[in-house]
Amino acid sequence: MITIECEGKKLGRDEAGFLLHEEDWNDEVAEILAAEEGVTEFGEEKKAIVRFLRDYYRTYKAFPILQSVCKRVGQERNCVNDEFIDPMKAWKIAGLPKPDNVDFVSVDGKHYLMQECC
Repeated sequence: MITIECEGKKLGRDEAGFLLHEEDWNDEVAEILAAEEGVTEFGEEKKAIVRFLRDYYRTYKAFPILQSVCKRVGQERNCVNDEFIDPMKAWKIAGLPKPDNVDFVSVDGKHYLMQECC
């Protein structure tokens, strides 16, 4: 099991780096996960996306349509791609479990489309 340490506690993650227990997540954990994912400048726009993903997951137990994320947080249409490149990075930073049957495919190395898989 992979772990990260935050505030003196070791938090478990799966083999892909997703938190095992979403309740372990907080802003400090998000900062650590963002740094590990190579996300620099984890500012308010990125945090708004991450918080929306968490709220959406708690309500629907699913990954939202990417453009709806941007609309709901008041950002540009491709905000998730622009801020995180790979949307799965945002999901991981949000401390959520790896979604089943969801994969993202890059159409041009910069923009991703969600497709069902596995």
